[in-house]
Amino acid sequence: MKQKFSIGCDHGAIDLKNALVEKLKNDFEISDKGTFDNTSVDYPDFAKAVCADVVSKNADFGVLLCTTGIGMSMSANKVKTIRAALCHNEDCAKFTRLHNNANVLCMGAKYVPAELAEKIVRIFAETEFEGGRHERRVNKITEIENS
Repeated sequence: MKQKFSIGCDHGAIDLKNALVEKLKNDFEISDKGTFDNTSVDYPDFAKAVCADVVSKNADFGVLLCTTGIGMSMSANKVKTIRAALCHNEDCAKFTRLHNNANVLCMGAKYVPAELAEKIVRIFAETEFEGGRHERRVNKITEIENS
């Protein structure tokens, strides 16, 4: 069964989102939450929609894109149970899954070209959480979230 991810972007990353959907649609089930054109929009709305898919288990993980990735990551991390990671390279994608059990990947279209973004998504999706000593740390993140 194909992994399913939910993807969303603001107007600053529409071209990157469209390129990613095209590159990944044969290997993943994709729920595209928009935006769908260059009209100015508010990134938190798309972060909320993608995170809702992850929280409800309608998606295995989320991908959020904006100009820098910062606004999306800040918004996503406000959602309970979401561990969003801003990644600009393959190594970050690998280790945020291995050590942090991240469930939402954020990237900035200003810094990450489509070819690299595709590699980052694939690594993020294929890397399993290592657990062990990292489980204790992720649990501490959850404790902060619940306090």
